[in-house]
Amino acid sequence: MVQMTLEKKKLTNVTAKVGIVLDITGSMQSLYKNGTVQEVVERILAVACKFDDNATLDVWVYDTHFSRLPSVTEKDFYQYVQRHILNNNAIHKFGRNNELPVMEDVIRKYTVEEDDGTPVFIIFINDGGVVKPIKKVITASSVLPIFWQFVGIGNSDFEVLKKLDTMEGRLVDNANFIHLDDIAAVSDESLYDQLLNEFPNWLKAAKEKRIIRP
Repeated sequence: MVQMTLEKKKLTNVTAKVGIVLDITGSMQSLYKNGTVQEVVERILAVACKFDDNATLDVWVYDTHFSRLPSVTEKDFYQYVQRHILNNNAIHKFGRNNELPVMEDVIRKYTVEEDDGTPVFIIFINDGGVVKPIKKVITASSVLPIFWQFVGIGNSDFEVLKKLDTMEGRLVDNANFIHLDDIAAVSDESLYDQLLNEFPNWLKAAKEKRIIRP
């Protein structure tokens, strides 16, 4: 299903690093425990396997603190959330929102630690309560080879995220927001179509502005 979406959006020859940032604030607790987050990781891994040379999905979780977790592959995705998140006492879990530290770590990983110019596609799962200062991070990172795809799940109003498309002061539009009330009920075709809707436009604009190499 991912392959069909890539062909439709002319993304079959694109190489990109793929990362997922998972909200682990208190309101997400039931979605971790009922398997929804594990399912999301598996479905996003399918995208990473098509884009990433190593077929690897980089993973972060955050509430007031953040943790950069082991990357996930097709070989070790089974019960990844249970093993690396729920059973991991080193992770701060089920607190309040603070997106800035984890976003700064994402930027650090791909522009300092792994500065090779490869485009980066970040899928950012959140169920509401995003802090307004993320706008500054997104604006500042518009000169970097990183595209932020925010995915709102549940029934919050997502006030901050809804304004991403109209933010001014950026070199290119480097962020998009989609709202999926019940992500488990969304078909693979619809999920991948929505996830990859604006990424092609960003790739084109980023090449034109020499943010990424043509």
